[in-house]
Amino acid sequence: MKKFIKFVSMYAVLAFTVLVSIFPILWIIMSAFKTNGQILSSPFSLPTQFDFSPFIKVFTHYNFLRYTINSFIVSGVATIIALFLFSLAAYVFAKYEFRGKTLFYSLFVLTMLVPGFARAQPIFSLVLNLNLYDTRTGLIFVYLSGSIAMSMFILKAAFLTIPRSMDESALIDGASFWQIFWKINLPLATSGMATAGVLMFLGNWNEYFYAMLLTASPRIRTLPLALGFFTETFSYNYTEMFAALTVVIVPGIVIYTAFQEKVQQSIASSGTKG
Repeated sequence: MKKFIKFVSMYAVLAFTVLVSIFPILWIIMSAFKTNGQILSSPFSLPTQFDFSPFIKVFTHYNFLRYTINSFIVSGVATIIALFLFSLAAYVFAKYEFRGKTLFYSLFVLTMLVPGFARAQPIFSLVLNLNLYDTRTGLIFVYLSGSIAMSMFILKAAFLTIPRSMDESALIDGASFWQIFWKINLPLATSGMATAGVLMFLGNWNEYFYAMLLTASPRIRTLPLALGFFTETFSYNYTEMFAALTVVIVPGIVIYTAFQEKVQQSIASSGTKG
């Protein structure tokens, strides 16, 4: 009887957690297919039909296609460059011994404790002096630097799970640094790479503060920033507001779902290593 109560209690807590986490997202997506009257009269009912005209209007009338492209470019390019650079750095920290290694790694990780707002003034001045204000390049550099601590933490743990004996065997066979990194370590660290990549992309995709601080013209706006500008526009048109929100949240859900297995493998291997 105690086991049954424990079993039921555990799954009840899990079900409640899943419901609380997923319901707001499902409600937003369902509301995008309703009229304003249906949203106000029966907010929790299912839509009677799937009308995609709010999505079409969001893209055609409010230029959300440009904002979506901007978000994909800025988030994607920053993530790809970060994965390459930070995986190299994490590989060196994981497999090599050198003077100041602990100090440098600690400094990287300690940046996770610094609030983003505290770095706003120096970052703004640097971007302004480099003539990168109101450009995608400026946002890419900022997003690239903002994810270094988390990426180093995840990627170093991933490379530490790969036995050094494999590197030593390849070195004896005459393999170079790049060959050992690219052909041996990188394929075996795909779970950690996927985890770091997904977290970096989602963080960049949803970032609002620096997108607002470092851009001024509509041609550079990203989706989160565009939502902030259009809050007043959508204030009485709930259907289009929820359609715009759906455009912002669905890509992140799709990307996480696609790499979910790799992320779970990385978390499990890190726990086993610990």
